[in-house]
Amino acid sequence: MSEALTDRFRRRLKDPTVVLTIRATVAATLAYAVALQLSAEPAPLTAPLTALLVVQVTLYSTLTTSIRRVNSVVVGVVIAIGFSSVMGLSWWSLGLIILASLTIGQFVRVDEFVNEVAISAMLVLGVTRLATQAWDRVLETLIGAVVGLLFNLVFAPPVWVDTAGESIEDLARQARHLLLRIAEELGGHTPVERAAARLHEARALDQAIADVDGALRQAEDSLRLNPRISEGLLSRLVLRTGLDTLEICVVVIRVLARSLTDLAKRREEGEELFPPDVALALEELLTHVGGALVSFSVLVTTQVSRNAEEAEGRLAAELAAALASRERVAQMLLRRIQAHPKAWQLHGSLLAEIDRILDELDLEHRTRRLMEELDRASVANRERFTGLGRIRGLVRGEGWRRQPES
Repeated sequence: MSEALTDRFRRRLKDPTVVLTIRATVAATLAYAVALQLSAEPAPLTAPLTALLVVQVTLYSTLTTSIRRVNSVVVGVVIAIGFSSVMGLSWWSLGLIILASLTIGQFVRVDEFVNEVAISAMLVLGVTRLATQAWDRVLETLIGAVVGLLFNLVFAPPVWVDTAGESIEDLARQARHLLLRIAEELGGHTPVERAAARLHEARALDQAIADVDGALRQAEDSLRLNPRISEGLLSRLVLRTGLDTLEICVVVIRVLARSLTDLAKRREEGEELFPPDVALALEELLTHVGGALVSFSVLVTTQVSRNAEEAEGRLAAELAAALASRERVAQMLLRRIQAHPKAWQLHGSLLAEIDRILDELDLEHRTRRLMEELDRASVANRERFTGLGRIRGLVRGEGWRRQPES
């Protein structure tokens, strides 16, 4: 019992919400302590507030949030100083400054901190010692942002690759379980309602994909600007292309469930969806396809080379078994179509959908796609650094160098 509680406690400590709560609390407290020493305000609460807002679960998001936060406060202070020089505080001037702040905030790249521009302007406009209070607020904001950033630099946040990998594997297992439930119902008299329920489950996997995408974006951010990661680009691309492949497979599974639902609607009263031998072969095929999905997810989320080789071997074995089962099913369906050609389109689409999943999971297809993404990322990085070099040359007075004509 104690071991189970310990494991549960450790899992909770790895939860992004728990990690963010602890880190934000500590950073905000430190920011307040520093602001008490540097600010003239008796209660410089803007500093811990800023630290609370800028500390994120990744260093990259903390840095970008800090920049936007400081920018929003400075813009709000400048607007308040400009308005205070020509008007006092009244209901109409307050409305005017809010309108101006929200409008200007849309053009200064502060994103979610647009409202902070108006809040800063209102707070500064309402104080008596305007200039002193205004720049004290800017100072407190800078203190909070710097403390939050330094906190993430000194106490580096976790790398969320494992969490994203677990969510990818969980998505693959959900897809496998759905395929197994579909396979179990192929041999009997499956009502249209039950087939439609499986289609609904396939559509519900879209939300699971969205959740995995959110976890993966968090993992990608945790790899950026992280000194502990030497191959961040490769890790990001492996996980991202893996999720893209699983997303395509989930879409195909939804189409497969649609085909089976349509097949159930065309069936005669009391007729089975497939004869027992065909149903058994299809069940074997879908079982291997589901196993290949899980093996693929393990492969793309495995970091150790030895484990990756084992996962690749399991995937290759599942794909080989699935292809062999697919050929048997194709021969059986061909004989069935020759005897009962009414539903040949749906039987053909069923095989085409399975072929699409197997093609997406193919190791050569996977390697080729990963290499294409790596080449694309290399070209993008090269263009980015080339552009920065040209800007540095322009700043130094070298001008824009024209490329020599060939």
